[in-house]
Amino acid sequence: MQPMNAPLSASGWLSQAILRIEADYLRSADTHLIPLRLPVFAADGIDLYLKDESTHPTGSLKHRLARSLFLYALCNGWIAEGTTIVEASSGSTAVSEAYFARLLGLPFVAVMPRSTSPEKAAQIAFHGGRCHFVAHAGQVYDEARTLAEQCGGHYMDQFTYAERATDWRGNNNIAESMFQQMARERHPVPSWIVVGAGTGGTSATIGRYLRFRRHATQVCVADPEGSVFSAFHASGDATLTAPGSRIEGIGRPRVEPSFVRTLVDRMIEVPDLESIAAMRSLSALLGRKVGPSTGTNFVGMLALAGEMRASGQQGSILSLLCDAGERYLPSYHDAEWVRRTFGDIDEAQRRIDAALAG
Repeated sequence: MQPMNAPLSASGWLSQAILRIEADYLRSADTHLIPLRLPVFAADGIDLYLKDESTHPTGSLKHRLARSLFLYALCNGWIAEGTTIVEASSGSTAVSEAYFARLLGLPFVAVMPRSTSPEKAAQIAFHGGRCHFVAHAGQVYDEARTLAEQCGGHYMDQFTYAERATDWRGNNNIAESMFQQMARERHPVPSWIVVGAGTGGTSATIGRYLRFRRHATQVCVADPEGSVFSAFHASGDATLTAPGSRIEGIGRPRVEPSFVRTLVDRMIEVPDLESIAAMRSLSALLGRKVGPSTGTNFVGMLALAGEMRASGQQGSILSLLCDAGERYLPSYHDAEWVRRTFGDIDEAQRRIDAALAG
């Protein structure tokens, strides 16, 4: 028998780490599927839904990714007791990884652009993590890798491992949950699922699940202005680069390894001001604030719904409420900040209002 207070063996620590993550999962209920009441589309047999990922313990879709990344790294033998976890992140993934690192008693460092919202940095610190800032988004990769090497830690590298860390066949991934929740709806098998792409892991997981389950649902990625993914999807040239997105959490300046273009049926490029206008309109519809990447998704949903109505097609469209808008009160939800950063939003708001009015 091991004496009380004796240190755990390596295998004992690993077992306890996985047990803690699984126990945390069992304490967390699934996220809600919210029907959007839009009479302009419902009258033509088109229903829109949002899966509310803001209700995870760390407040965003990235909670699922962080859990999967930790389990993947643990089971690959990359993390041991005391290992410092380092991640390159624009915010939400880092918040969620900081949560799981603290759950396992591990140090955590987030490498992020200095432009990341102070609210996200504060949340990382709340969960016991440390923020390491760089000037530009393109610098996060090498800096995170270097920091991990210097401290003998593990670079989690969400951009490489997001698409392979999640079990796309089922095991309560986000796609399986969507279809279970849609089972009693008017159109239980969606015509479209609309997501954004930061790593590309969500679109890859959903795309693989759809093929595995033989669903006719198509995947659309709503891609923000300045992102490289749309150009890569059209050309297949993985060497392409772009300026990078100003919609926090989605869009990338380089083609990420986890973005699998063959799993995406459609790309919709979304101007920044339309993302913000749609964020505002959706916040008003729901009676609570959502983040800017959810606005990007909503633009994609409205575009597809308009096409379906014009062609006489009925069906459902699902997307994600990625995170809550409270994280962006001093930025995307501040009219003066938007004017200074992006310019006049009035014309974009009129376009969104017109789409909602039919």
